[in-house]
Amino acid sequence: MYWIVCVCVCVCESVSECVCGVFLKNGTEWRADRLLLNREVMVTSAVRRFLPLLDDVAQDFCRSLRHRVETEGVGETGQRSMTLDPSPDLFRFALEASCHVLYGERIGLFSSSPSEEAERFIWAVERMLATTPPLLYLPPRLLLALRAPLWTQHATAWDHIFSHGFCSVSVCVCVFAAELMEAGQLSSELIKANITELMAGGVDTTAVPLQFALFEMARNPGVQERVRAQVLSSWQQASGSPQKALQGAPLLKGTIKETLRLYPVGITVQRYPVRDIVLQNYHVPAGTLVQVCLYPLGRSPEVFERPERFEPSRWSLDAASGGGFRSLAFGFGSRQCVGRRIAENEMQLLLMHVNFYFFFQLVAKTIFLKSKISKITKTK
Repeated sequence: MYWIVCVCVCVCESVSECVCGVFLKNGTEWRADRLLLNREVMVTSAVRRFLPLLDDVAQDFCRSLRHRVETEGVGETGQRSMTLDPSPDLFRFALEASCHVLYGERIGLFSSSPSEEAERFIWAVERMLATTPPLLYLPPRLLLALRAPLWTQHATAWDHIFSHGFCSVSVCVCVFAAELMEAGQLSSELIKANITELMAGGVDTTAVPLQFALFEMARNPGVQERVRAQVLSSWQQASGSPQKALQGAPLLKGTIKETLRLYPVGITVQRYPVRDIVLQNYHVPAGTLVQVCLYPLGRSPEVFERPERFEPSRWSLDAASGGGFRSLAFGFGSRQCVGRRIAENEMQLLLMHVNFYFFFQLVAKTIFLKSKISKITKTK
C-alpha cells in the first residue's frame, strides 16, 4: 500500500481541507477510526454481508467472458476457445467489485456501453494509477510549484475519484457505510474519505495477483485440475451459498496465498519496535525501522520446502501443523491491511467461477481460455 499513502500525501498538500482516512492517520485518532472500520470490513459478520455482492460481480464477469469466448472464439459451440491478455478485464472486475461493496452501486464495467459517468470514473482511476509511479520519486511541492502536466493530470484524476465517491456514498446506502452512518460514530466526511481510500488502494492490488494466479494455474495444469475438482464438489454441496462454497474449497485460499508468496504486492512489512529487542543476536533499539522483505522470504528454501513449486496445498498443511506467520502479504496485527477480507474473498470468488466455466493454459506470453460451459452443472 506504499503508493496510495504517498499519493494521498501529495494530493492533501494541495488541498488544505482534505479529510484523511486511516491510511494517513496515526496514534489515538488512527486507532479509534480503525477499530470502527474493522467491525465493518474485517469481522465474520461483515464478510457475510458483502460476500453476495462480490459473488454477483464475479458471476457477471464470467458471463461476460463466456459471451466473448462464444462470439469471438474458435471451435465448436460450447467448446470454443480464444487467446487473450486478461489484465484489462481483471482491472475492470476489481474496480466493479470494489465499487459494489464500498459504494453500494454497480458502475456497469461489463456492459457493452457503460454510462458516461462510469467512463469518466474509469478514466480517473486508470489515470491516477498511471501517474502514480513517477510521483513516488519526484518532490510533490516542486511539481505543484511548476504546475507540471503530470501533477495536473494526477490531481485532476483524484478530484474526480473523490467527487464520484462522495456523491455515491451520499446517494447510495452501501453495506460498508450504512451502519457507520446510522451509529454516527464517524462523520460523513470521514466515511467518504475511508471508502475512497479503500477503493483506490484495492484495484490493481487485487487485479495483479489474480493475473499471476491465472498464470500459475495455466502453467500447472495438475494444480488447476485439483482446484477445479474441489470447487465443483464444494459448490454442489453448498446449495448456492458462496460462503459455504469457499469454506469447502480451501485450495482457493491456498491459491491466493501461494500467489502472494511468489508475487507479493507489497515489497516489505515494516514496524518500529516500541522497546529494545534482539533479533538474531542483533540489538535493535526502540524506534528503529525494521523491515521484513516479502519476496526473498516467500522464495527461501529455509522457510518453504521446494519454494519454486506452485503448490496451494502447502497452506492446508501449514495450518494443520500450526506453522503460521509465513503469509505476510497483507501484513499482520492491528495494522494489517484493512481491506484484507474484501480482497481475499473477491479473488477467491473470481477463481471459483472462472474454474466453473473455463480451462486455461499458456500460449507464449498470453493466456488461452477454453470454454467448457456444456460440462458444468450448478445447483441452485
